[in-house]
Amino acid sequence: MLTDAPNINEAATQMIKFHGSYQQYNRDDRGQRNYSFMLRTKNPCGKVSNELYLTMDDLADQFGIGTLRLTTRQTFQLHGVLKKDLKTVMSTIIKNMGSTLGACGDLNRNVLAPAAPFKRKDYLFAQQTAENIAALLTPQSGFYYDVWVDGERVMSAEPPEIVKARNDNSHGTNFSDSPEPIYGTQFLPRKFKIAVTVPTDNSVDILTNDIGVVIVSDNEGEPQGFNIYVGGGMGRTHRLETTFARLGEPLGYVPKEDILYAVKAIVVTQRENGRRDDRKYSRMKYLISSWGIEKFRSIVEHYYGKKFELFHELPEWEFKSYLGWHKQGDGSLFCGLHVDNGRIGGKMKKTLREIIQKYNLSVRLTPNQNIILCDIRNAWKRPITTALAQAGLLQPRYVDPLNITAMACPAFPLCPLAIIEAERGIPDILKRVRDVFEKVGLKYNESVVVRVTGCPNGCARPYMAELGLVGDGPNSYQIWLGGRPNQTSLARSFMDKVKVQDLEKVLEPLFYHWQRRRQSKESFGDFTTRMGFKKLKELVDKWEGPELATSRYNLKLFADKETYEAMDELAKLQNKNAHQLAMEVICNFVKPNGKGE
Repeated sequence: MLTDAPNINEAATQMIKFHGSYQQYNRDDRGQRNYSFMLRTKNPCGKVSNELYLTMDDLADQFGIGTLRLTTRQTFQLHGVLKKDLKTVMSTIIKNMGSTLGACGDLNRNVLAPAAPFKRKDYLFAQQTAENIAALLTPQSGFYYDVWVDGERVMSAEPPEIVKARNDNSHGTNFSDSPEPIYGTQFLPRKFKIAVTVPTDNSVDILTNDIGVVIVSDNEGEPQGFNIYVGGGMGRTHRLETTFARLGEPLGYVPKEDILYAVKAIVVTQRENGRRDDRKYSRMKYLISSWGIEKFRSIVEHYYGKKFELFHELPEWEFKSYLGWHKQGDGSLFCGLHVDNGRIGGKMKKTLREIIQKYNLSVRLTPNQNIILCDIRNAWKRPITTALAQAGLLQPRYVDPLNITAMACPAFPLCPLAIIEAERGIPDILKRVRDVFEKVGLKYNESVVVRVTGCPNGCARPYMAELGLVGDGPNSYQIWLGGRPNQTSLARSFMDKVKVQDLEKVLEPLFYHWQRRRQSKESFGDFTTRMGFKKLKELVDKWEGPELATSRYNLKLFADKETYEAMDELAKLQNKNAHQLAMEVICNFVKPNGKGE
C-alpha cells in the first residue's frame, strides 16, 4: 500500500478482497493498464443511514467515477478508486457508520433480508435476524482497522447473545485461543451467502443462497422459529457439466432462540468439509450434492448439538419489488424507486442526494438493485414525487414492465471475468425484446424476467430467469429458459453461442408461440418448461416469421349489391378496393367524432 506503484502485488490482491475491495483495470483502454479499485460495502438487509448515503455519494464524485452502483446483494459498489486514495476512502466509510469488511473474499458475504421498512413483527424480526447473523460471522481480527483507521475501532458494542453464540464451543465448532474462533486462519473454502425472509416474500431470491432462513410465526403473527434451506448457489463454468447452478433444499426447522447456533453449525460443516483443492467445486452446494441432504443434516446436527425439527409448510412465494409509495405502518410512508441496473448517476444521483439530505431520510437497498426512501411524512409526498419525476425517477406504472424485473452484472469495462457486455448491453436488449413483443402481438403490460451476465459466474442470478443470457463468447450469449417469475425454478441451458445480432431469430419464435399456445395466465418460463426444449428448438429452426394476421373482425360492410358497386367504382379511382375505401371512410368518421383522439 505504501509504494508509488498504481497497483498491488498478487498476495495483497488476495488479502484486500477480505477488506471488500477488488483490484481492476479498464479493459476498454489499450496499451498500459490503468489500475483502480472497486470497493463494496457491507449493509445487512440493505440498511443505509442518512449519513452513510451522503458519504458514499460524496466519495463517488471525489474519488470514484461519479456513479454509485447498487448490487444484487443490497450493497454499494464504488468504482474507480485509485490506490493512493484507498485509505482516505476506506477510513471515511468506516467513520461514517459504514464497513467494507468481509464484503468480498472467502467468508460470509452481505446477509440479505426484505428491504421494505414495514413496522410489522415478522419484517422487523427478519431484518434483526439478518443483522445478528452478519455480526456473528464478521471477521474478528483487528487488522482491517489497523490498516485503514490506524487501529481505531469504530464499532458499537455487540449484543451479548451474539458474543455468546460466537464464543460457544460446546460442540467443537471453534478454534480455541484464536482471534478468529469461527474462521481460524484458513477462513471458508469459498464465499458464503445467507438470506433471511418472511413467508411469501421472495424479494431475496431465497433459494439461491448457501443458507436461506424463513421466519415461521404463530396465528397471532408472533415469530416462533425458522425454516432453513441449504445448498443454493449460482456459479458454474461453461462446458463443464460437473459445475452447476443449484436451488437450496429444506434442512429443517429450529426455534428462534437457536438460529445463531444452527447457522454457525452449517458454516462450520462447510468450513471443515468443503473442498479446498479446486475452487470450482468449493461452494457448499457441491458438498451437499455429493453427500446428500441426510448425511449433511447429521453432520450439522453434530455441531448444532440438537436434531432439527421438521420443516414447516410454507405458502407460495411471490416476487415483491416494493416500487412506488407504501405505508410503513407507523404513520410514515416509504417510496421504492426503480434504478436501471442499479447504476445511480447524473441528474438522478443529484436529485436523490438533494431529497435524502433535505428530508434527512434513511434508505434501503433492494436485492433487485433498487432503492427505497424511508420514513417520509405524508406532507412530503407531493414535493418528493415532483422532484423525482423531474429527475426521471418514475412511478412504477411509467417504467417498462421488462425493466422492473431485469438485472445485469457490471461486466465490461472493469470486471476481469467478463466475456461480453451485460450492464452496458441490457438497455438495448430490453428494447429489442419489447420490439419483438409488439411484433408478435404481446401487450405492453406483459413481461418476462430477463437477466444478463457477462460470464457464467451468475452474479445477476441469470439461472433463475425466465430468459437468462449468459456470456459465452466475445459476441455471443448462452440462452437459458425456464425460471419462474417468483424465482422458485431453475432455468436450463437452451442454446449456446447465439450471436448478439441474432437474438431475434431465437426470441421471435419463442415469444410468438408463447403468445398463441400458452394456457391461462401461463408465464413464459412455465410455457417453455411445458413445451420442452426439443419442441422449442424445432419451432426456432423452422421459423420464417410471424404468419400474416387475418382480420380479427368479420365485419359485413355492405348490406346490398348497389352500395358495394358504387363504392367499388369510387375505390378504383384511387387504386383501392371497395373494402379498403369503406374502412378509410369509417376510420376518418370515427376519429374526430368518437374517442379515437
